[in-house]
Amino acid sequence: MSELRERDAMICRSCGEEERASEGYPCKDCGTFICIMCVFKGVVRCERCNAVAASAPPAAASHSTSSHAAPAPQEMDWPEH
Repeated sequence: MSELRERDAMICRSCGEEERASEGYPCKDCGTFICIMCVFKGVVRCERCNAVAASAPPAAASHSTSSHAAPAPQEMDWPEH
């Protein structure tokens, strides 16, 4: 009989490293795999979605807020245990 070899690895769409699929999180926008090391570094979007977000025009400031206001911090989407 042949020996069964399962492979539970995915390519991180941020850094390109191959990691176990269970050790990562999905991209905030498209859901592709981001490894745990990138998530620890604060990465929440894959390389492609990050480029799209960077090239998108900033949202228009409302009249009640200053144009010099600090941007809102990005929220990390951690799973509930």
